[in-house]
Amino acid sequence: MTTEEQYWYNTETGEVEEGHRSSWTHLMGPYSTRAQAQQALASAKARNESWEKDDEDWRKK
Repeated sequence: MTTEEQYWYNTETGEVEEGHRSSWTHLMGPYSTRAQAQQALASAKARNESWEKDDEDWRKK
């Protein structure tokens, strides 16, 4: 997969970009589809919540 075939979510603009065009500091990705990139924030939130729960469970042991 080349850079042009990848999608990135731009946290500054809230838009999906095809290919790497903006500064790395504002991009999440790469994603293989536009739909995955559009869900970048929701996916990150779900992952973070899962990790926080895992950490909480680990601390309780």
